[in-house]
Amino acid sequence: MPDSMKTFKPLDPLLHSELRLAVMSILISTDSADFVYLRGQTGATSGNLSVQLDKLQQAGYIEVTKGFKGKMPQTLCHITDRGRDAFAAYVEALRSYIPSGKD
Repeated sequence: MPDSMKTFKPLDPLLHSELRLAVMSILISTDSADFVYLRGQTGATSGNLSVQLDKLQQAGYIEVTKGFKGKMPQTLCHITDRGRDAFAAYVEALRSYIPSGKD
């Protein structure tokens, strides 16, 4: 491989989804966010957001807690350490696709 050939790091397919990446981007900078807030910020439908949160939870990237706020049901999401690591790795991999100006 010539020296001028750039090596691209693989992107985590779980985070390479627009909605899942948006959710992770919100959660990386906050302690937790509720379902209604995430839906409003992402513009997702309730059904689609629910499916994507489930995928992130199954991967261990987020934790979802269901409870009540007063008499209203509330779903809270927060990022796990594994999710923080995966997000950081995704951002680092994405940087391999951006010209550094040093080439």
